Amino acid sequence: MKRALFLTCLVLAAAFNACTPKTQDPLEVKTQTGIVHGFMDEDIYAFAGIPYCKAERFMPPQKPDAWAGVLECTKYPPRAMQFTSPIENDQLGQSEEGATRLNVWTPDPNGKLPVMVWLHGGGFSSGAGYNNPNDSGRGLARQDVVVVSVNHRLNILGFLDLSACGGKYKYSGNVGMMDIVTALEWVRDNIAAFGGDPSNVTIFGESGGGGKVGTLMCMPSAKGLFHKAVILSGTLLNGNKAEASRALGLKTLEKLGLKPDEVDKLADVPYETLVQAGNEANTELRGERRPGSANFWGFGPTIDGEILVMQPFQPSFSDLSKDIPLMIGTTFNELQRTYYVEQPSEKEARAILKETYGKKADAYVAAFKKAYPEFDTPADWLSVDQMFRPNTVRTADARSAEQVAPVYTYLFSWKSPIQGGKMGAAHAYELPFVFHTTEVSQQYLGEETDEIRALADKMSAAWVCFAKTGKPFVEGFDWKAYNAQDGDVMVFGKECTLRHNHDRELVTIMQER
Repeated sequence: MKRALFLTCLVLAAAFNACTPKTQDPLEVKTQTGIVHGFMDEDIYAFAGIPYCKAERFMPPQKPDAWAGVLECTKYPPRAMQFTSPIENDQLGQSEEGATRLNVWTPDPNGKLPVMVWLHGGGFSSGAGYNNPNDSGRGLARQDVVVVSVNHRLNILGFLDLSACGGKYKYSGNVGMMDIVTALEWVRDNIAAFGGDPSNVTIFGESGGGGKVGTLMCMPSAKGLFHKAVILSGTLLNGNKAEASRALGLKTLEKLGLKPDEVDKLADVPYETLVQAGNEANTELRGERRPGSANFWGFGPTIDGEILVMQPFQPSFSDLSKDIPLMIGTTFNELQRTYYVEQPSEKEARAILKETYGKKADAYVAAFKKAYPEFDTPADWLSVDQMFRPNTVRTADARSAEQVAPVYTYLFSWKSPIQGGKMGAAHAYELPFVFHTTEVSQQYLGEETDEIRALADKMSAAWVCFAKTGKPFVEGFDWKAYNAQDGDVMVFGKECTLRHNHDRELVTIMQER
């Protein structure tokens, strides 16, 4: 009797176990190509270095190979190839394989949350989806979004146009951007397994990353893969016309001692040799590189009419993206040479302004005083950004007049105290506030204070709200969609304010110089 009862219990236990699903490890996620195992980034689930494509040199990306077992995704991937000499104290390194990896941060692998895809800065030649703790998606993910950051092919490996050498290399001038499209396809096909909603994807990027966002808005293959866009300090020209792009490719071959029918030999040329030849070709065709110039120098997307149909920011984007809500903005100082240490006198500042604006120098000062009464010093007159903001206003004017979806604009004006205040509200200094990583950004912001934390709360929440709803929100303000007549711009500074065409006169003078 006891034995029969024991056997009955075993049968019932086995039946119960068969009907009860096993507890799934949330750090193990099944993708279309295999299972990945992540790690805890404090309280957020993180997955680093997931393969989203495979790529041969100068060839379009292909779907990644499937793998058996579980792939450990607990270490951030190397950067895509970019520099020809090691970076001091570099923990990541760089490799050609590093260009085919992405990272994911999620607060709930079983959720259905908005997705924010980060495209890194560094122009089209450098950078990575993750460089250091400042780039962690943890702070945004805590606000109930899934964050993805992407590596992709850069510089000469991503954008050397060899189309003049035959059909095999037809797309070589755009494979770096094609990588990003493939990453967005990966998001569409896999992000639900990480708790993301593939029907609610926002792309956002700063500087070169903002340029990549604008470029995706002009790429037919990207249509439908994202639903909102944010461009931070990214409105400079960022593409090569087809004729110039092909000429640069042929000149690079010439510098390597290769003829067009020997193009296949590039597969075995060391990266350092490729970069040197490419730089020499750029210099010969375009002159010396001038940092901060509005003219594009180097290897970047090719406007070929197929992969990329037009140059973004001329002054707007392709009609392909008319239904994409857009948030776009800049920082107060950007890459402008600042005078905060020298503190010139009013007479000295006016003399410097006359070198650029001539007879309009006095009108420039009057317009500045009207636009920025809180920053009315001779050093500020000279140090305010005179490139990104004028281009961004022009783009916002054009886009808001022609597209169906709304446009929102912002300005970041919080000045960092580091280096005696020399940097001001510099290019990329808004990123720790957007990512809510101010606690690990002392090298940019100094010690975290209540003021810094409060601004990070507001900025990151505004970005997250835009990703969730298509409309940013800052408590206490009615931040409306932009149009040229009203010119709504949210200013994120020591005090947040909503202004209306506050610097229209100043920007017009800058645009007409």
